[in-house]
Amino acid sequence: MPLMRLQKFLSEAGICSRRKGETFIKSGFVSVNNVTVTELGTKIDPQSDLINFKGKRVTLKSDPIYIALNKPKGYVTSCRQAGDKIVMDLIDIPERIYPVGRLDKDSTGLLILTNDGDLHHRLSHPSFDHEKEYDVTVSRVISDSALARIAKGMPIMGTKTRPAEIKRISSRRFRIVLKEGRNRQIRRMVRKIGNRVASLKRIRISNIKLGNLGPGDWRYFTKKERNLK
Repeated sequence: MPLMRLQKFLSEAGICSRRKGETFIKSGFVSVNNVTVTELGTKIDPQSDLINFKGKRVTLKSDPIYIALNKPKGYVTSCRQAGDKIVMDLIDIPERIYPVGRLDKDSTGLLILTNDGDLHHRLSHPSFDHEKEYDVTVSRVISDSALARIAKGMPIMGTKTRPAEIKRISSRRFRIVLKEGRNRQIRRMVRKIGNRVASLKRIRISNIKLGNLGPGDWRYFTKKERNLK
């Protein structure tokens, strides 16, 4: 087997994305043949080198796993969180997987979990322009002009949001398609126009749809969905 960059190895082993792997390496969490490595250019031989992450041996995963989950309200998008229910509690499989992106505790809907670090990077980085669609209900009637402000892009968190596609469903409900995913972005935008999100559900990520999955239910990707790029 040819030499492989250490962060790529961590990604293909299902530990984390490549970008997160770089952070772990620089933080001194990874060792090669019992020697801590902090250089990002380090290459290893997956067949002969001993790789440890936080003191535990890491080996390459066998097959990629792709799961679509309907996250219920009240669950945290994390692999571990003291005192909170986490999404990993909902999926009982022996392989190690991790969530792609986040849904805040009060939000529901589609969450992708995988051990494929490359897919994690493609779906998480805004340069790939993957669409994320949400069904939003607000607490009070929302005007057409307010929806237009959100669709055009607005300043939050020190920068302007990208233009979004919006479709009104009712006086208090709309669907919005984003190509970015800032922290609590939709809630912040709705608050900016003087309203409040009552419920928020993600119903699509790229070509992966929530469909009729019940809260807390999950499924493996179809063969067609696995071709997501």
